Amino acid sequence: MVIETIPKLVGFIYALIMIFVIAYLWYAKKWNRKTGLLLLAISALMGFLVFAPVAPYQFQQIVLGNAQETGGSLIAGVAGLLVILILSLLLGRFFCGYLCPVGTVQEIAYHTPVPKINPQQRNTLMVVRAAFFIVFLAAAFLFSASLLALFGIKDFFYLSLTTGSVVFAAIVIVSFFFYRPFCRVFCPYGFLLALAAAKSRCKIERTDACIECKKCETICPTGESKRDDSKAECYLCGRCIEVCPKDALVYRRISTPGKKQGM
Repeated sequence: MVIETIPKLVGFIYALIMIFVIAYLWYAKKWNRKTGLLLLAISALMGFLVFAPVAPYQFQQIVLGNAQETGGSLIAGVAGLLVILILSLLLGRFFCGYLCPVGTVQEIAYHTPVPKINPQQRNTLMVVRAAFFIVFLAAAFLFSASLLALFGIKDFFYLSLTTGSVVFAAIVIVSFFFYRPFCRVFCPYGFLLALAAAKSRCKIERTDACIECKKCETICPTGESKRDDSKAECYLCGRCIEVCPKDALVYRRISTPGKKQGM
């Protein structure tokens, strides 16, 4: 289904523009669930039509030094992923949340109305992903092998029936019950974006209107809604804001000690 005549650069330009558009809508309090669902659908479709911006796969090819599979030069590929990393440091994980096709197909799956499994071992999952990241790099640099090939990301979006595509399809099915399993356990590029998001200049924060009802903490699929959480695993899904009875959660530039933050 992927149209090879469409340059992969189209996917990157789409992601770059939409990061700023989404950030503006959030900051201006104009974001809503319908807009989010529409964007998720468009981004997932981009994966099947252009196979971009599929950052985990691009990151894999860059680490392996495979310029042809990046859709351009290695330098351009590195520059593109670096820009997204910087934007995540400034604005948060909008790319992961709404633009990466690997993430959006899982997010869409999670919207299925079935019982959810939300384990509280957030730190454990982060440690597992960090370990996978190290093994991923070791396999690439020492043996020129990629662990991501086991997940069949490319085959899935190309609609090719292979063992790998079946594996990723199974991950999407797991996503019905467990929030973003690939993103939170395996994605090596997502690991880097999580480190950036933890230090992001813009995040969802509680205001003085918060009554500590903890509804946001209950609904958050990644366990990142506590007042002092770093938001490294916040995909800006907006579920916490939707359930807040006092509109006490806002996306804004984070407050600094001793200085009152403007809205």
